[in-house]
Amino acid sequence: MVAPGGKPRTIEASSLTPEGWSPFGWVPVPDTDPGDGLRTLEFQWADPHVNIIGHARDEVPELPDGLRCMMLYRHATHTQVLMPIDHRCVIAVAPSGLTFDSEDAVSRVQAFVIEPLESIVLDRGTWHWGPFPTEAPMVHLFNVQGLRYAEDNEMVDLTERAVAVDVILPG
Repeated sequence: MVAPGGKPRTIEASSLTPEGWSPFGWVPVPDTDPGDGLRTLEFQWADPHVNIIGHARDEVPELPDGLRCMMLYRHATHTQVLMPIDHRCVIAVAPSGLTFDSEDAVSRVQAFVIEPLESIVLDRGTWHWGPFPTEAPMVHLFNVQGLRYAEDNEMVDLTERAVAVDVILPG
């Protein structure tokens, strides 16, 4: 699944913290927190939409100790909110300004474990893969994103650049 001559980059999924997540968006806080409301959602097409989505573990290649990320997606027109409802999951992300024009761009990919009912906000343009369940066959996610996201769903195929990212899951 990796282009000839390419070797996957291996990263370990980290626990989600507001500081670790900050290059990619923010972690919502309680309404009593002084930081509540400092950042807001953006929908350039004025089409915010709420639904429940799901990702299955068998959508991506499974490794003995993790999952393989072969592509990343991003939305240039809107932020996205995700919260796993029922199972622990993992998401891989890269900064919004990354173009993947150079070989070292893949070194900027990071992965985070998200526990059920923990929520994240992806900044506009943040590259992402998943979230995919870490143990369960499927994870259901509360999702807020642009209704017309399919028209704004840029994808980069990491295997075309001769590298994938192997995401090692915590034990």
